[in-house]
Parts: sequence; C-alpha cells; structure tokens
Amino acid sequence: MMMSMLAAFWMVSLMFVITPGADWAYAITAGMREGASRPAIAGLLLGHLTATIVVAAGVGILVANTPGALLALTVLGSAYLLWLGTNMVANPPVPTAGEGVEAGSWTRWAVKGFGVSGLNPKVFLLFLAFLPQFTNPAAVWPIPAQMVLLGIVHIINCGVIYALVASGSQSVLRTRPKAARLVGQISGAVMIALALFLLAEQFLK
Repeated sequence: MMMSMLAAFWMVSLMFVITPGADWAYAITAGMREGASRPAIAGLLLGHLTATIVVAAGVGILVANTPGALLALTVLGSAYLLWLGTNMVANPPVPTAGEGVEAGSWTRWAVKGFGVSGLNPKVFLLFLAFLPQFTNPAAVWPIPAQMVLLGIVHIINCGVIYALVASGSQSVLRTRPKAARLVGQISGAVMIALALFLLAEQFLK
C-alpha cells in the first residue's frame, strides 16, 4: 500500500473519530468511574476490530445486500443503545475515586463497550463504504489484509481519542458530582437519540 493512501485514510478516520457519538458518550461515562475507562475502551475497540474483520472477510457485502440481515442488526443495535441510554438517564453515573472496579464489573464495562460499537450498524456501514476505497488491487498484500491494516489504523485513532475523552471526563467531572450527573444524563440522551435516528432511517426509507 502506498504511504500516501495510508496517510489519507488516517486523516479520514481521525475526522470520524473526533466526531462525538455513542462511543464518546460511553467513554465519558466510563471516565467518571475509577478504573472503568480501560475495560470500556477495550470493549469499544474490540467492536471496531470485529467490524473490520467482518468487512475484510467479505461478510459485510453479504449482510449489506440482505435487507433482512441489515434490518436485524439495526434493530438489535438500536435496542441496545436505547436500553443503555435509558439506564444512564435514569441512573446517571456517580463519580468515584480510589475504590477501583471489581473484576466482574471490569467485564461488564468491556461487554457494554463492545455492544456500543460492535452492534452499531453505522460503524459496520462506515467500514463497508470506506475501507475498499483505500485499498490497492495491484499491491503485494491481498485486499483483505489491506483492509485489516486500515482497520488497525482506525482502531489506534479510536484508542487515542477515547482515552483522551475518558481522561478529560475523569479530571473535569470527578470532583463535580452535579455536573457529572448532568453529563451522564446528556450522554444517555445522546445514545437514545442515535438509537431513534437509526430506527427512523431504517424504517422511513
């Protein structure tokens, strides 16, 4: 792959990553809990890695061309975001310091993070639309390997930005309980709005 093409994809990926969305909302929420940001971000990145592998393996085209499969993914992802967002609005995260995250809780944060990104059809469709555009059929590496490399670049971008978001949430909101609860509720509302948008976009075509 030409370095110029890889650099161009890096810039496009970065522009998408720095745009606030469900991943940002979840990273902000995790940042308010001591030790939760690492498993939460790990889950988010695993979701992006899964989407990369699905697209690189050619399964993405099959799903995208099967209306029933895409509808099922949209409904499942939207339902998950609705559930998570509603819980965040009703029970906004309480800032904690020094008490850490229990082992079982670590797993829950990671699983929820995977659900936020891995079940988001927008992430899947984004990869399906953009990864092929930055591949080169004449390159030594096969197309699937090029897609995986591009996905790794995107995941690195995500990891850096989400870590900064979580760290900023931790430093700014941890000592401000009222502001933290408000931000948590706003994050939940963002997830609910995204879920409703995904459903409306699917059913109102």
